[in-house]
Amino acid sequence: MLTRKQNELLLFINKRLNDGGVSPSFDEMKEALRLKSKSGIHRLITGLEERGFLRRLPHRARALQVLKLPETAAMQAPNVTHLADQRRSSFAESRESFVPQVIRGERVPLAGAIQAANEAQALSLPLYGRIAAGTPIEALRDNSTTVDVPVSMLGSGAHYCLEVQGDSMIEAGIQDGDIAIIKSADTAETGDIVVALIDDSEATLKRLRKKGASIALEPANSAYETRIFGPDRVKIQGRLEALYRRY
Repeated sequence: MLTRKQNELLLFINKRLNDGGVSPSFDEMKEALRLKSKSGIHRLITGLEERGFLRRLPHRARALQVLKLPETAAMQAPNVTHLADQRRSSFAESRESFVPQVIRGERVPLAGAIQAANEAQALSLPLYGRIAAGTPIEALRDNSTTVDVPVSMLGSGAHYCLEVQGDSMIEAGIQDGDIAIIKSADTAETGDIVVALIDDSEATLKRLRKKGASIALEPANSAYETRIFGPDRVKIQGRLEALYRRY
């Protein structure tokens, strides 16, 4: 049984897919459901996936597939299987490499079941770009690129990802090319690894140390020096929550 918000979101996504064949953006879903943050949308989508009403299509940004509708809505909605067939035909005509399939009443191979379970437990987070000295965090924002991150790596609140550049935090296990999963925040405690914006122009990933009224941004590499600033020169943009590394 779906919650009221899950039902509203599912019907909204289904209507947008029927009208234009394209999933709504997270901002559009947030506004349609009158929610304050996109993290609530992530949780609703995960709940719909776990209950078998919705599927997130891999390797495609903003690609969602409605698998079924609640019985109360099915009387008023077009047949979902027929809609899926129409979308498969549309994708084939546009020469997309991935063709979604809805399989009913058949056994799913174990490997496919494991893959589907993993997809249902992942969230697509925006990858804003490489965090580098001299670049304000706002300049890195690019919602067109996402990273699928297991929900087990995330806590509550909004998150985003940054690609680490350089070796200044290597002694903390953070290597060049790692994907840093950042929890959006404007405060942090001493010892936290944070995304800090210096003088509204330079973004950096460092360990935060508070010394009286001063703020120290400490590297985890003896080849680099700790930098100390007045409190009005540093703004916290987020706290490191996890690392995602590809081999």
